[in-house]
Amino acid sequence: MKELPMTRYARFDRTRIELGDLASRGCDLRAEDCRSLAPPVDPFIHPEWDELVERIGEARAAGRPVIVLMGAHPIKLGLSRFLVDLICGGVITHLGTNGAGIIHDFELASFGGTSENVARWIREGRFGLWRETSRLNALVAQAAARDEGLGEGVGRAIVESGAPHAALSLAAAGWSAGVPITAHVAIGCDIIHAHPNCDAEALGKATYNDFLIFAQSVLDLEGGVLLNIGTSTIGPEVFLKALAMARNVARREGRSIARFTTAVFDLVELPDDWRNGPPGKTHPQYYYRPWKTLLERTVADGGISYYFQGDHARTIPTLWHALVGTPSLR
Repeated sequence: MKELPMTRYARFDRTRIELGDLASRGCDLRAEDCRSLAPPVDPFIHPEWDELVERIGEARAAGRPVIVLMGAHPIKLGLSRFLVDLICGGVITHLGTNGAGIIHDFELASFGGTSENVARWIREGRFGLWRETSRLNALVAQAAARDEGLGEGVGRAIVESGAPHAALSLAAAGWSAGVPITAHVAIGCDIIHAHPNCDAEALGKATYNDFLIFAQSVLDLEGGVLLNIGTSTIGPEVFLKALAMARNVARREGRSIARFTTAVFDLVELPDDWRNGPPGKTHPQYYYRPWKTLLERTVADGGISYYFQGDHARTIPTLWHALVGTPSLR
């Protein structure tokens, strides 16, 4: 067999990296800081809020999915219990996050804390380089070996290991409830990719499995709801590709995926007339993917979209409180 040539460029040698201990890192969020389930003290108010809650209730009553795409910040804000409760209660039928989301979930469940002082540790060349967190790479490899998704494998491991704070884990909640928790990774974006034990082949396989699991959920989205919580790039792009796949198959089966609801929760300020579409390509907001992808293009054939500008610390507890009080979701 002809030997393939190697790259002509020098590669960084990860074996030269020294990992530190989490005990020396500190955590910006501790397990005891996570908020308890309680009605919001400062509820989020919006004139279209009740419409979204009603649509979620109708979707679940009809057996249609409620899919959530989110970044890592809800976990870092100590809001995990609200999402765990919605997963275990059968309201959220699929939750997708990015690589940071699964890392923070794993650290919080396994070590009782997560999130570090980036400004401090990047100056010392230690940002993200922690020995205990590198255990996640071993779990990724195990998930790939079992042909599981990344979120599935991490959730299984958290439950089976008896992690001390498993009750705060979205991945563990999904594993226990049979609800897919998927992690959509951009290689090079997450701290564990810098660790010497990172297996890129296993990582790619496990996160691609998650993409296919997500696409399967989107295949059933007709009549359902998709919530995008604070993910401005990975979430919209993953959904766009998965929807294209799902619509391709649905069309060949003589059905459509067009009448569903999307809602975006974010801090970005959009104009009052955002439903008229984003501005032209010369305007920076044209490139805000949640607007043109989730609020416009993907619902153009019969769906409806909502935008809620607000802090997750207000919107997520308010949403939880409204949903647990919805008769069709009890």
